[in-house]
Amino acid sequence: MFSFCSDPAALDGLNWLSCYLTTTKHMQLYYAVATVLLLLAITAPTALAFGFGGAMAARSHLLPVRWFGKSYISVVRGVPDIAFFLFFVIALDQGFEWMRHQVLCPDWDQPVRQGNDFVVCQAAKLPLGSAPQWVHETYGFFLAVLTFAIVFGAFAANVMFGAMRAVPRAQMETAEAYGMTRSQSFWRILVPQMWVYALPGLSNLWMVLIKATPLLFLLGVEDIVYWARELGGTANPRFTEYPHGDWRMWYFLGLMVFYLGITRVSEVFLEKLMRKLSHGQATTGGESQRKAAA
Repeated sequence: MFSFCSDPAALDGLNWLSCYLTTTKHMQLYYAVATVLLLLAITAPTALAFGFGGAMAARSHLLPVRWFGKSYISVVRGVPDIAFFLFFVIALDQGFEWMRHQVLCPDWDQPVRQGNDFVVCQAAKLPLGSAPQWVHETYGFFLAVLTFAIVFGAFAANVMFGAMRAVPRAQMETAEAYGMTRSQSFWRILVPQMWVYALPGLSNLWMVLIKATPLLFLLGVEDIVYWARELGGTANPRFTEYPHGDWRMWYFLGLMVFYLGITRVSEVFLEKLMRKLSHGQATTGGESQRKAAA
């Protein structure tokens, strides 16, 4: 905070605004923006990993593995996101604590389920009650990333499963004719070519992921929507040095610009990536590039 902000009542114009935008609560808003960007940066590759694994499982020649992959895709996609977020985070948290309870408290003689309560020993709590605040916040963020990755990984698995099936069978037959093993043809032929078919669906999924970040509040993470609502509400002069009216419209307008900015940058990047992946491919995009070059 600037030194001249010690007496906000004596300020006006840009000085008042600069002091107002650097209050502790606004720093929490900027921290929430960084949290959202970090969530997207970690969740996207993690969800792709889940999706690729789910697609491979759904294509497996082993029946149990194939059932697992198809069940993962169908079940997670069939459950509303909000219901999954509310249920899965609690189940995951209790699952972690139950495993720790079995290892750390083998002499515990009481049932873990006591009516509607889930009770484990103090040593099994996640995080520990004595842990500093940043540990609690990091644990909540970890659960958020894992939940987002599992949900969007199922959608990504469905997209990549279809993309793998879209690669012409002749490409695989040619690889086999050259003596490649099934594993070699998969990694050298199928996987490199399937991305051009998967990218349109994955691009849409990335846009949906961006719009889904406000669901962080369901996981106990104070996201930018929470802080925009808190900061934009009417501020009474009895409780703050920066009183103002109902400014929620302006805060939410700022959020709209923020999300549209991310969307636009994503569109430009994905369009360039699509042109690069289409180069030399037997697709509509690849044919267009060949005709343009000719």
